[in-house]
Amino acid sequence: MALTPDDLQAIKLSLKVALSATVITLPVGFAVAYLLAMTNIRGKTILEGIINLPLVLPPVVTGYLLLLLFGKNSWIGQFLAHFDIRIIFTLKAAVIASSVVGFPLLVRSIRIGLEAIDKQYIQASRTLGAKWWDTLFTITIPLCGRAILAGTTLMFARSLGEFGATIVLAGNMPGVTQTIPLAIYQYTSVPGGDSMALSLCLVSILLSFMVLLFGEAVNRKLSVR
Repeated sequence: MALTPDDLQAIKLSLKVALSATVITLPVGFAVAYLLAMTNIRGKTILEGIINLPLVLPPVVTGYLLLLLFGKNSWIGQFLAHFDIRIIFTLKAAVIASSVVGFPLLVRSIRIGLEAIDKQYIQASRTLGAKWWDTLFTITIPLCGRAILAGTTLMFARSLGEFGATIVLAGNMPGVTQTIPLAIYQYTSVPGGDSMALSLCLVSILLSFMVLLFGEAVNRKLSVR
């Protein structure tokens, strides 16, 4: 298996995008999951539908909607332009696309974990005088730690394989926004690129397998406690 410098750069960018998307999305995903699982806010069904929409929409459609949202003519694009921040066709766009597409998987996993917690533990903690933050960090998060881990693993793996929304929002520029899926797509579009595409496919499989193994190993440690 031979990898070119561009391939190595694509692998590096994929890991960077997946890690950034996961780290940025995790606290937001937990907050939204907590809102859905532990509160009775109005409009919960609509909020849940909006969050899960990227799961059922074609990724290209999600990418196009993000393109409209962050385009130079949108209010967000015009607002960011005042600070000389450009999103479209940059690595930031790849992170945003991966975050949006993987967000529902993260929220669903954490929500299932939160809903499985026996609420009596939380009520007992509050009854004994613990503040909300203390209860959150000493009771709620530890009890749903495995669900958080599962959601994080899914989010990272989904970000590694994201293609449709990324190519629309970030483009396919080697060394700038080209991740592993985009590099594979480029190789399959040119004559003689099959072997190079296969090499990157093997790398992608290996990375995904390592993520699963890591998640399983940590999960076993958490289950022993």
